[in-house]
Amino acid sequence: MNGAVLVALAAAIGNMLQGWDNATIAGAVLYIKKEFKLESAPTIEGLIVAMSLIGATCITTCSGGISDWLGRRPMLIISSVLYFLSGLVMVWSPNVYILLLARLLDGFGIGLAVTLVPVYISETAPPEIRGLLNTLPQFTGSIGMFLSYCMVFGMSLSELPSWRLMLGVLSIPSLAYFGLTVFYLPESPRWLVSKGRMNEAKAVLQRLRGREDVAGEMALLVEGLGVGGETSIEEYIIGPANDDIEDEDISADKDRIKLYGPEAGQSWVARPVTGHGSSIGLASRHGSVVSQSAQRLVDPLVTLFGSIHEKVPEQGSTLFPHFGSMFSVGGNQARHEEWDEEGGATMEGEDYAADGPGNESDDNLHSPLISRQATSMDKDIVPNAHGSLSSLRHGSLMQSTTGEPVGSMGIGGGWQLAWKWTEKETPDGKKEGEFKRIYLHQETVPESRRGSVVSLPGGDVPADTEYVQAAALVSQSALYSSELVKQHPVGPAMVHPAETAKGPSWTDIFEPGVKHALFVGIGIQILQQFSGINGVLYYTPQILEQAGVGVLLSNLGLSSSSASLLISGITTLLMLPSIAVAMRLMDIAGRRSLLLNTLPVLIISLVVLVVASVVKMGSVVHASISTVSVVLYFCFFVMGFGPIPNILCAEIFPTRVRGICIAICALTFWICDIIVTYSLPLLLKSVGLAGVFGMYAVVCVISWVFVFLKVPETKGMPLEVITEFFAVGAKQIAATKDN
Repeated sequence: MNGAVLVALAAAIGNMLQGWDNATIAGAVLYIKKEFKLESAPTIEGLIVAMSLIGATCITTCSGGISDWLGRRPMLIISSVLYFLSGLVMVWSPNVYILLLARLLDGFGIGLAVTLVPVYISETAPPEIRGLLNTLPQFTGSIGMFLSYCMVFGMSLSELPSWRLMLGVLSIPSLAYFGLTVFYLPESPRWLVSKGRMNEAKAVLQRLRGREDVAGEMALLVEGLGVGGETSIEEYIIGPANDDIEDEDISADKDRIKLYGPEAGQSWVARPVTGHGSSIGLASRHGSVVSQSAQRLVDPLVTLFGSIHEKVPEQGSTLFPHFGSMFSVGGNQARHEEWDEEGGATMEGEDYAADGPGNESDDNLHSPLISRQATSMDKDIVPNAHGSLSSLRHGSLMQSTTGEPVGSMGIGGGWQLAWKWTEKETPDGKKEGEFKRIYLHQETVPESRRGSVVSLPGGDVPADTEYVQAAALVSQSALYSSELVKQHPVGPAMVHPAETAKGPSWTDIFEPGVKHALFVGIGIQILQQFSGINGVLYYTPQILEQAGVGVLLSNLGLSSSSASLLISGITTLLMLPSIAVAMRLMDIAGRRSLLLNTLPVLIISLVVLVVASVVKMGSVVHASISTVSVVLYFCFFVMGFGPIPNILCAEIFPTRVRGICIAICALTFWICDIIVTYSLPLLLKSVGLAGVFGMYAVVCVISWVFVFLKVPETKGMPLEVITEFFAVGAKQIAATKDN
């Protein structure tokens, strides 16, 4: 995973530049207002600082749609260019108007970076460490602020500090960022798949994952192109095909699905559970989950996500590390036939064309996919004679450098991708088929009931093996073509993956699952901005001044400006260890758990600040209590409410509309940021410091309730699985309301 880590680090430099700029302007504005004589023009002074916010807000309105059109990488390149140009213009700035223009360009760069870096990292990171890597922007942003404060503090010690030089230094790191975005960062593989560029996506995934076999993840990215559709939660009992699995809840043999492994003669049978007597199955709990969640006001979606995380196997392994790709009904296998010229490619001896008919062939989707025209399901085919299975054994599975097997159908986080084809005969004698995609996830079962069916294939399977429990998200495959079904094919009616690549559509955001995700994303962005971080940052220098830090620094010969900068730098430095802890916990404790455990500390800190402002106490005691409260607020904010809203927003939207939806959430963020920044002085005058912190404490309480009721746990889950759960949860909520 070194490739994904290094790529995430390089992308996160965009956020480091944002932190650098925020800290630099805070110090430089002290000298700008002296040169341009702005002491009597606070509006212009405020506009110089706020112009970057205005630029970020403006560019965000179109950044999502453009990134879905041009790609993530070009937008990051443009961001680095805007950073560089703004630095050069700020160095030149002969008057305040040119400075305002430079700040506007700088805001454009900030808006693109803040909006798209989390999206880019989420789309390139493995599910197991996606939270850690997506905390990097928060970490690098704080590092940028600290380094900038150190630089500005050093310059402030000179006789004639140059604010132009302070601001212009931004061009140096932005030039390095430009070089990384152009020569090192690859395009997002999910975006490439969404445009049908399969060869390029495969090459990027191989680089990011450090292995040749990426067939399973490639198939996952293709399936992730769908938006909407019916999704159901089912439960399967899985065991070796030669085992006699007996259970009263298992349906008849005609419904069984055969899963093929990479070794000759090796296979398993999956049978759907139709009863509701299982005490450990997700499907059997699903109906009661909705009603129970509704009674206690918890979103059913939160409960669904939680039920999956509660059932993660102890070893964190996938169902079958060498999981095969071909499924058939009744134990029979579908035989590949050559596609005709109109189909665009052949499957017997040839693979899907990478970017459409006539282009260079690409074998990355060979093993996971079923041919478009399959033979009738009532014919027995020898499993070992299956063309795709043969290539699966010899090509798509490989040994890792550690000697452990790498499964072609593992998609991360203990999930695996599968397909099933079923046929039913209609009353008029015609056969109708369904081609379904299945996301499988092993559930923890008692050790006595779990044999070595989950052990590495190729080993001996003991006779006492019983079964393994698996939850499944079942929905129509993105490769399924309703148009081909009208032609009454014998087998699965599949299209070339490139044909599923459609551009973003505004109508897609009105799908129930997408609307539900937008509600969560917009809600948590609003609450984050109104939780008090800007107010505490604004008040920190005053609190530390009261604590005697300013007097101590003045005794050292520092001017008030230098002392203020040093105090801000120390405050920023305190954040770094806390962010490092959050990076470690993000994929262990999870996003939801971190929010639920850090928000109470924010509430307590704000309440203490309110009490300290109202109750009369000694100056030393007051300063000490206020300082501790501020430090705790900062540390726990950057552990939870700081990075997690952006992480969640980058995870919960489907690939096809991710850019549009993330832009909506980012636009909400910037608008709320502007409102909070400009309303703070007015609130301080009207309700005082105690009233402001009291309002922030109330917002934090509302935030905790919102997270508890509405925000699901997404750690370790593939992005495509997360969006499927949102679709299921939204439809269950709608069904509950209708009933």
